[in-house]
Amino acid sequence: MKNILFTFIALLLTAPAYSQDAVVSAVRIGERIDITVGNVFFTSYRFHSDEKYPFFFPVNAPVSGSGITSMRNGEYPHHSSLFFGCDLVNGGNYWQEGLERGRIISVGAKIVEAKGNRVVIEDECIWKRPDAEAPIIDRRRITVSSPSKNLFQLDFDIEMEMLIDVTILKTNHSLFSARIAPDISVRQGGVMLNAEGNQGEKETFGKPSPWMDCYGTRKTGVEGIAILQHPSNAWFPSPWFTRDYGFLSPTPMYWPPQDGKATVLKKGEKVKLRYRVLTHGGDTQQAGIDKLYEQYKNE
Repeated sequence: MKNILFTFIALLLTAPAYSQDAVVSAVRIGERIDITVGNVFFTSYRFHSDEKYPFFFPVNAPVSGSGITSMRNGEYPHHSSLFFGCDLVNGGNYWQEGLERGRIISVGAKIVEAKGNRVVIEDECIWKRPDAEAPIIDRRRITVSSPSKNLFQLDFDIEMEMLIDVTILKTNHSLFSARIAPDISVRQGGVMLNAEGNQGEKETFGKPSPWMDCYGTRKTGVEGIAILQHPSNAWFPSPWFTRDYGFLSPTPMYWPPQDGKATVLKKGEKVKLRYRVLTHGGDTQQAGIDKLYEQYKNE
């Protein structure tokens, strides 16, 4: 009986401190914004002046409180956790390493709502490289909330404005992306599936779908991360670029909608994109990702 009691107390002491009415709060520290849910650290929005682009890292899960995304490695140093970028834009590269090839520069990161049932961050980002006109400016609004104790939520509302005529050649490096933590990847026993129930890279690569989820078993239980595309998005539903090593991205530029070779956008054209990221306890069914998407698509 004593052993059971000690085990129960240990679990209470090590479990993330959360209440159903947990307050979400944000604080800026230099070139990053830290976000907590209750007493649990959730994520940081990083917009450092020496980085390729702004990104979120770490992105923690609600059950274990540990990272559900991965931050670069020797094989893929351009995968920065949860990020937004693009390659082959008017000859520039706003995705892979090398600042001289192109950067997405934050010029206006600010906390709009700092504390309550949600946090709101706004940022304005210039896409720029040396000796070339900036092709794009993007304005992003990011809302962070926690609808339940087993769910952390990031909502992205992004507007891309073309400052000049823009041509994006066919590329697998495009737009919203997440590099998944290795321990929940398919390679290490995790499950990756789309809204239609297709699983793994072989069944999901190149398939249009409104959402994708990836989950796996950890010491603290099952948890995962899902990306939802809003039906109002341009190119909805975008086909997915997926990898069993742990990569998810709704990637329209790899399947160009016009001639199969490029995506062409005119000066002054605006593209609006919305995504919802959910880090969740349980598998896809237990987390109710399909029902959560039904709610999201009507918002």
